[in-house]
Amino acid sequence: MPFQYQTIPVTAFAQNCSIVWCADTLKAAVIDPGGDLPKLLAFVEAQGLSLEQIWLTHAHIDHAGGTGQLARELGLPIVGPHEGDRFWIDGLPQQSRMFGFPAAEPFEPTRWLHDGDEVSIGHCTLHVRHCPGHTPGHVVFFEAASRRAFVGDVLFAGGIGRTDFPQGNFDQLIGSITQRLWPMGDDVTFIPGHGEESTFGDERRHNPYVRGT
Repeated sequence: MPFQYQTIPVTAFAQNCSIVWCADTLKAAVIDPGGDLPKLLAFVEAQGLSLEQIWLTHAHIDHAGGTGQLARELGLPIVGPHEGDRFWIDGLPQQSRMFGFPAAEPFEPTRWLHDGDEVSIGHCTLHVRHCPGHTPGHVVFFEAASRRAFVGDVLFAGGIGRTDFPQGNFDQLIGSITQRLWPMGDDVTFIPGHGEESTFGDERRHNPYVRGT
């Protein structure tokens, strides 16, 4: 199977940044480079990968804080999130001060993403679903062949994303999970923005926030 990934926790928030790549071409993308860029680039170099894109699920500081610097230093396009998160991108400098992160460089996404879009790296194509609720512009990346979904802060093992941030919406988040994630299949393993991997089936059975939905 050509699709490969490695999840590397970054920042003091232990955010699950993922390096995804095509084993046939060694072309790679990084999902949510929130910080600790030397750690990420060391993995890329050790694997002999060619980092070609940055993909963002949403624009909270622990997911997007290193994006501007990485894009500038390596000349990489920034893909995502949905434009509903523009105000979060514009507010990254304030977020970095508020949470004690290194100063975040400003950036403008090369491409905004919408529900039903696709992103590709080498021979691998991932489907994009717009899943608002945690933030209005949150997106999820789904690789159907490997049955893997990179869901950012929409869903966690045993939990769901917070909705008490500006423009968060609990009902919208539950709708995103039940209408956009569950149809992918109970067998899908998801990589959340924090914590351990799980499957949609396990969360439907046991997660107290969405059990039985």
